[in-house]
Amino acid sequence: MPVSGLTRGTLQALPSVCHACVWWQSRGNKTASKQRWMERAEHDFGEWGSVYVDDDGRTLGSMQYGPSSLFPRAADLPAGPASDDAVLVTCAYVVDGVGEWVEKSLLLAAIGEARDRGAGALEAFAYSYPPDEPGAPRRLVHRTVFPRDFLDDFGFLTLRRRGRIELCRLELGGLQPVAEGTRARVLRVVQEAFSPPPEPVGPRP
Repeated sequence: MPVSGLTRGTLQALPSVCHACVWWQSRGNKTASKQRWMERAEHDFGEWGSVYVDDDGRTLGSMQYGPSSLFPRAADLPAGPASDDAVLVTCAYVVDGVGEWVEKSLLLAAIGEARDRGAGALEAFAYSYPPDEPGAPRRLVHRTVFPRDFLDDFGFLTLRRRGRIELCRLELGGLQPVAEGTRARVLRVVQEAFSPPPEPVGPRP
């Protein structure tokens, strides 16, 4: 299945920049241990993100998320801290050139996982780009703050704003769980929502 869980095992398939990064797990001058953090995250929460792998086994992207308490850096950011009842999406890595399809799939996976785990909401930090801002910064392969209009597509609302930084929240209380597995549902939903419509077939000569 293209979307699988992010764990200590699957982390090795991600770009090397992700292997030891503890920016979100640290605060102030204190640097966290990635190994100890992963052990705690998997013990307390389970899989702490999602990985997107294509049919050829190539990793196209990943997204890290978990209970807001796992990410002390959120307390230092403008518009922070994140809410105690929320699963916080902290960063995403998407291979250059694959488009928004992968990132949207990963965010839908985060929504499904958070809802199935009983979280009150999904939250993420966002940046409001000015209307005349070139599109290139929005297509960065590695992001820790998401474009505000990207989150708009999923119904996130602004919880707090400091300058151009916002803490955005998607309430999950009204979303109903479904019988099929989360990731199977995510792939079905995202394919229906974001796949281009089939090209019309003209008459045969």
